[in-house]
Amino acid sequence: MLTRALWLTALLTGSISLVSAHDVQTEHVKITHPFATPTPPSVTNGAAYLDIEALAEPVTLMSAHSPISASVELHDMQMEGDMMKMRQVSAISVDAGETLTMRPGGGYHIMFMGLQQPLVESERFPLTLTFAEHGDVEVEVWVQSAEQGSQEADAHHHH
Repeated sequence: MLTRALWLTALLTGSISLVSAHDVQTEHVKITHPFATPTPPSVTNGAAYLDIEALAEPVTLMSAHSPISASVELHDMQMEGDMMKMRQVSAISVDAGETLTMRPGGGYHIMFMGLQQPLVESERFPLTLTFAEHGDVEVEVWVQSAEQGSQEADAHHHH
């Protein structure tokens, strides 16, 4: 772990990129910009978003877990008529060479059920993603406003 002075020096000299500092790549999958949105103190559930890029072969996200909540679920949110419906899904598949982009407002996301404390902007927490084909991938999730998280993720995605 870098001390604050070393971290600042590394950042200023370009040795560390803020945008990609919490991206993770394995031989089979790349996870880009995992972020969660802040929650009000009385809310016990929260959501996180990220990009999953399947490299040489398809990948299937089967589950996730984190010490910040009692449970973690994979969800999909879609319009049905004039109603937005959210449902838990058993898995999220990504074809080889494709990228699945999770963003606030609809589609796939990761739900934290029974948060132990509110998600506070600028804090970070660990999240373990379990893939059917390749096991666990550990990522660090940054808590950011939905707008900031989406803008940074989208900017990074287009590099």
